[in-house]
Amino acid sequence: MKPNSYHNLTTMLTHKAVVLGYARPKKDKRKSKRAKGLNARQKRAMKVFQIKPEHQRYELFLPLHELWRQYVIDLCNGLKPTCNPQFVQQKLLKADFHGAIITVVRSKCPSYVGATGILIQEFKHVFKIITKEDKLKVIPKRNSVFAVEVNGFVSHIYGSKFEQRASERSAKKFKVRGTIDL
Repeated sequence: MKPNSYHNLTTMLTHKAVVLGYARPKKDKRKSKRAKGLNARQKRAMKVFQIKPEHQRYELFLPLHELWRQYVIDLCNGLKPTCNPQFVQQKLLKADFHGAIITVVRSKCPSYVGATGILIQEFKHVFKIITKEDKLKVIPKRNSVFAVEVNGFVSHIYGSKFEQRASERSAKKFKVRGTIDL
């Protein structure tokens, strides 16, 4: 190496920072301490949504019905006899029906017609109701018409238009259309 070039190199590097083999520090991968929920397969394996036969009694769900009645009365601002039926219907479209006493008014399958009970579970395509005879009935929403009675107001629900989960239905905007026959 020539002395002149060495001198140039040292003068060039005297006040400079030189990094040799720099590696960026790694970020800590912290695991979230929040517990994760179960997936659908785990819920089915644990039978989370199945009601045990000893718990399938009508009397056990009567307090749920009283809570539901109070919920709907509060939702509809008191449900006075002077209330507009369209107003009540609009409120009931987005309401939660767990605990409601529902009756199957019409259905393509005649064995479902007349079934009355407290709604204990609502899924996307079916209602599970418990009858006064302590029988758990699974009734499909499609091609069925249900009646719900609250303080003298009888509201008919077309199951084919109602095929959603309760959480999805509460956020949905319903379009006004004529009713359809089965």
